[in-house]
Amino acid sequence: MIKLTTFFFLLLLSCKELYSQRDTSFISGEEYSFSKRKTILAGGATGALYVSSMTGLYFLWYKDYPQSRFHFFNDNNEWQQMDKIGHFTTGYYIGKLGIDALKWTGMKRKKAIWIGGISGLIFLTNIEIFDGFSSYWGFSYGDMTANIAGSGLVISQALIWDEQRIKLKFSFLPSPYAKYRPDELGSNLAQNILKDYNGQTYWLSINIFSFLNEESKFPEWLNVALGYGAEGMIGAKENPTQINGNSLPYFKRYRQFYLSVDADLTKIRTKSKFLKTVFSTIGFIKFPAPALEFNSEKKLVFHPIYF
Repeated sequence: MIKLTTFFFLLLLSCKELYSQRDTSFISGEEYSFSKRKTILAGGATGALYVSSMTGLYFLWYKDYPQSRFHFFNDNNEWQQMDKIGHFTTGYYIGKLGIDALKWTGMKRKKAIWIGGISGLIFLTNIEIFDGFSSYWGFSYGDMTANIAGSGLVISQALIWDEQRIKLKFSFLPSPYAKYRPDELGSNLAQNILKDYNGQTYWLSINIFSFLNEESKFPEWLNVALGYGAEGMIGAKENPTQINGNSLPYFKRYRQFYLSVDADLTKIRTKSKFLKTVFSTIGFIKFPAPALEFNSEKKLVFHPIYF
């Protein structure tokens, strides 16, 4: 659903200071000194974030819609599954932030990974329960599957490699479709970024150096990125032909797959604490670079610069 993309960005913005403190990777064999004070601070911040986000979501999304008995809802064929990728990414990043927070407290490594990693799943499961009691939506098996997969990705990498070698990233370019459905896709740039799936691209950014020998001269910061997007969507399952008596143009709905390069800014060595904070804070954004697109229209397109 569109609201999960909104939640994803609100969460990143509200947690950016915690997220930017240090990378979420665990160094094998590193011992942490448990801090009760930090645990209280992290617990208080998490509780405050949970209450404020749930309250905000209720008044922003659910308050104006009628409630119903708990029910399930199949939305797997909506938005070319872009919303499911949004759930996957949200679960990943909340888990990543959770691990980072518990690591900061000095909690033991595996305990921090499991508890912090499933925090995204806990957050998003509560949202699905809200959906289940809303007559407009419903509890979605597809959403839950994506939520679990996102948490699974961050947990498995932390357990196996002690770092996130494969990161999820996001990019956005304004699309020509939002103007036809501003109520659904946003009426300004800020809303478009959050609501217009046509302009969004989600990426798997893979750090090549982390899979090579330590003696390798390959740039530590250079990643290969695999992207997914979709276009031509002005409706969830299909495009309406008219709204409020006004005819709409026909748009072909299609998927897009991308191959590009990316920069893992957290791998750039610098002594500047300011730059480290900036690099970590914006680390979820795909770096603009040339990209090769293959779409479901069986067209191959080269983009000199794609973002």
